[in-house]
Amino acid sequence: MSLSVLDIFKVGIGPSSSHTVGPMNAARQFVDTLVTQDLLDATHAVDVGLYGSLALTGLGHATDRAVLLGLAGHRPESIEADEAEAVVRRVNAAHRLVLGGRREIEFDRATHLSLHKRETLPRHTNGMRFSARDADGRELHQADYYSVGGGFIVCGDEQQAGAPRPPAPFEFDTARELLEHCHDQGLEIHELMVEREKTWASPEALRVRLLEMWRVMQACVQRGFSAQGLLPGVLKVRRRAPKLYRQLQTQADGPLQVFDWVDAWALAVNEENAAGGRVVTAPTNGAAGIIPAVLHYYCHFEPGADEDGVIRFLLTAGAIAMLYKKRASLSGAEMGCQGEVGVACSMAAAGLVSALHGSNAQIENAAEIGMEHNLGLTCDPVAGLVQIPCIERNAMGSVKAINAARLALRGDGTHKVSLDQVIRTMRQTGRDMSTIYKETSEGGLAVNVPEC
Repeated sequence: MSLSVLDIFKVGIGPSSSHTVGPMNAARQFVDTLVTQDLLDATHAVDVGLYGSLALTGLGHATDRAVLLGLAGHRPESIEADEAEAVVRRVNAAHRLVLGGRREIEFDRATHLSLHKRETLPRHTNGMRFSARDADGRELHQADYYSVGGGFIVCGDEQQAGAPRPPAPFEFDTARELLEHCHDQGLEIHELMVEREKTWASPEALRVRLLEMWRVMQACVQRGFSAQGLLPGVLKVRRRAPKLYRQLQTQADGPLQVFDWVDAWALAVNEENAAGGRVVTAPTNGAAGIIPAVLHYYCHFEPGADEDGVIRFLLTAGAIAMLYKKRASLSGAEMGCQGEVGVACSMAAAGLVSALHGSNAQIENAAEIGMEHNLGLTCDPVAGLVQIPCIERNAMGSVKAINAARLALRGDGTHKVSLDQVIRTMRQTGRDMSTIYKETSEGGLAVNVPEC
């Protein structure tokens, strides 16, 4: 399937694209299948099994809640955090769930949702198994789903995520192919992306959608600055973005205050994500703060910043994300955090160079620098919560992306290590990395920091 930049940037709720957004979409798709197969009215119970990483960190990542919401017919891009909380509360209190918003069934999480922490389904560590049963307990339909990172899901033996769509021109699987297409067509990367996206939407419609993503990012930052108190979960982590924001508004400018602002923007987004708020998956929820923080930096600190620059940024960042999606993975459970924060850092570095009118070679160089210095980054969330070290890691990744962009812009794009080589190295590193460092909370900080 040809990827769209709007497959990369999509609205969801926290705290995780692979553990929250993906499972919600899978649960809803399972119910849709019951409808299309005319099985909904005969369904009296649905059993859900979570496997591998989804079982090990699913409770901290709100996978159980996401499944409830998806079975009830909700979508991550449209449900608000307060509405989600109310739905989950009603189901837990009544042990009843309105399947797809149409048929009420019994649903007790203790009985109908099971965690298989020592088992994995064949295709991916983020596996789910849904079974619908009739009044006599006979199985009506069963399906396995996999949440493969960034909110993407596949069912059973499907080879690709999402519905089929017409293929786009200038298909590319490597950075070399992307740069060759641009050279042959005389286009910058963002311009080539527009030509591809014309397959599915007009340039005007694409611009509207991308600016809407930017507005959602900005709204998320403002909510993060306004919120107070503790984040949910046993760690009792206090929000820091509101205090930092107030300090920055009252303190005199200093030579390094730009980095304080970048930190504040990134923290605001990822604290909202940790609280189950609405974010833009970019390319995942766990790394959702980096693109907004670097875009805010561009808009506030770069002379001449405008909406056209924001569009160039997002289109170019989306192109870079597609390379990682195709050649490696966006899943922390598969690649470690190099597949989330590392990819977002690479995307943001490339996007910033594009926004600042850098050359295609400089963009590729910036993306390479952004990932090269995140290679081997582990995913070891304490208590299975997307909080420590995830929130701070977004701030660090944002600053690193800006520095990568500046390094690339100071050169002419010539460099020894290619982006394709770094992506290949990232994939190999992820495969060699012990599973305890890949979103299982069985290694690293997760076992060396007390939960409470």
